[in-house]
Amino acid sequence: MKRMANFVVIGHVDHGKSTLMGRLLCDMKVVDQRSLEKLRKEAGNIGKSSFALAWVMDQTREERSRGVTVDVATNHFETERTRFTILDAPGHRDFIPNMIAGASQADFAVLVIDASTNSFESGLKGQTKEHALLVRSMGVQRIVVAVNKMDTVSWSEERFKDISLQMSTFLTTTSFQAKNITFIPLAGLTGENVTKKVTDPKAKWYTGQTLVEALDTSEIAKRDVKKPLRLTINDVFRGGITNPVSISGRIQAGSVQIGDIILAMPSNETAAIKAIEVENEPVDWAVAGQIPTLHLADIDPVHLRSGDVACDPKNPIKLIKTFTSKILAFEHVLPMSVEVFRGRLQAEGKLKKLVATLNKTSGEIMKNKPRIVKPGEVARVVVELDRELPLEPGTRVVLREGGNTIAAGLLEAN
Repeated sequence: MKRMANFVVIGHVDHGKSTLMGRLLCDMKVVDQRSLEKLRKEAGNIGKSSFALAWVMDQTREERSRGVTVDVATNHFETERTRFTILDAPGHRDFIPNMIAGASQADFAVLVIDASTNSFESGLKGQTKEHALLVRSMGVQRIVVAVNKMDTVSWSEERFKDISLQMSTFLTTTSFQAKNITFIPLAGLTGENVTKKVTDPKAKWYTGQTLVEALDTSEIAKRDVKKPLRLTINDVFRGGITNPVSISGRIQAGSVQIGDIILAMPSNETAAIKAIEVENEPVDWAVAGQIPTLHLADIDPVHLRSGDVACDPKNPIKLIKTFTSKILAFEHVLPMSVEVFRGRLQAEGKLKKLVATLNKTSGEIMKNKPRIVKPGEVARVVVELDRELPLEPGTRVVLREGGNTIAAGLLEAN
């Protein structure tokens, strides 16, 4: 059986994420030439012919007319050894909560950077850094940096090295390990170095991997197949005659099979699994790391919401209102009101107490009861939520305030 991997595509708005992934899907023969011509024609009709490749990923009318990805689009392709799910996350800052939802389902990330003059620099001031911080804080350890639009800078080795150096410095400070960062120069629009080696004589200095080769050799973290079931609901579908209620989302731990009873939290209602699909194909079971659709019986859809957790009724996830978390601060953190995100789930809350600042590597206490936690510091804090959420030790949360991500952390056992 092929290994499975999910990766999230991130980066600043307009750096070419959707176009690059559209190119990848076309070159991997997932999208046929006829569909692409149809998209080219549609795009041409509204004067946006260069958007055709991006439209392979951007499904909805709103996304097409704005030329901006709004929600997390998913597509699949496979190589000889791996079956991939692409999660194309929105780059625009208004949609950061959707990006968190995408990152929480990913094994690794592809960060798309526009190499053209001034674009890389403006992206660094924009979403590039915040996206990289977010995926790292959601537990993503491996990142492939796609240095895109290299054709616009005549495949300049100097430009590639400059971008790689600046990004390496930044990514290692956000606790990505150097061995888990790969830089690939490419051109998404023309497809050079995406699935086949670049032939432009100006790029003869580059002898490394193509994007697909870099994805195919990416290590995937071990799956928690033996642990009790935990599936975070990404979407709830209702209304089919054969399948009146269905849910989909990534299995973080455990496995499911047809006939299993699952417990939805926080509603505390059970449901029976009557059918399972993975990538629109019926299957008998699904395991940690996969993103299945479960067709359910014996539950009213009002009890299911995006962000809820489907779990094992014998080992349910607890509902908690107060938790202790070890956080990495991105901004100055002090006792304040915050929004807490866990994948698609979000709730208002308060940062009640700064317990201590900690040593980044050893975790030892540096200072008890600090008055403020500075950007880049690690601290233990207590958060109180306005409502109970399904959370447990090891869960990753992101704290935001006033539209900015201020910290991310890991729940600790109380």
